[in-house]
Amino acid sequence: MMLSVAILAGGLATRLRPITETIPKALVDVAGVPFIHRQLAYLQKQGVKRAVLCTGYLGEMIESVVGDGSAFDIEVVYSPDGPTLLGTGGAIMQALPLLGDSFFLLYGDSYLPIDFSAVQNAFFESGKVGLMTVLDNGDRWDKSNVLFQDGRLIEYNKKSPRPDMRYIDYGLAVLRYSAFEQRKTGEIFDLADLYHKLSVENDLAGYEVHERFYEIGSHSGLSEAEAYFRERKLS
Repeated sequence: MMLSVAILAGGLATRLRPITETIPKALVDVAGVPFIHRQLAYLQKQGVKRAVLCTGYLGEMIESVVGDGSAFDIEVVYSPDGPTLLGTGGAIMQALPLLGDSFFLLYGDSYLPIDFSAVQNAFFESGKVGLMTVLDNGDRWDKSNVLFQDGRLIEYNKKSPRPDMRYIDYGLAVLRYSAFEQRKTGEIFDLADLYHKLSVENDLAGYEVHERFYEIGSHSGLSEAEAYFRERKLS
């Protein structure tokens, strides 16, 4: 059975302004369809049965549009940040009671051509607390921040990347509940700090993918994503 998926959909999306001045990034129109609809339809095709939307900025608008997920044949539940945005790590920490012992983690602005079941199998086979999908990036889409060699993720370091880091976080991870045991509910923190800690403790597996990701975090990314969906006539 496929694990539940936590979707981080609470950011302010400042790079997409003025589009996101009145709507959250998850509801941005991408080739005629709100982006969250594309994500949920894709997850359903992957066999995912349950998604937890971690919301923040204008999160009530997402809930009013998506509802309980029945239109996508996925159970959708919500974990709002509340009055204070908690950061990517804090948002997941708050959602843990809804997620179970292990779960997928997906960014709310990313569309990833990848086989979720293969990633899930690799995670359980690794025996580690977490798994990060990685792409040989060479600084093409963002600053490379992962040292990945001979099938092993040696270090992830978003804050201080080194020249020998050729890979990048692809945008899909699997984590165990226990990865957060030293954190507190309501704490504001970035997942990047957690990933770095797990990597240097040799508790973060790596799974290499070879097809690029698409994202709507910027105007240029949005244009590329729209072209991708139009060319493939994906609904």
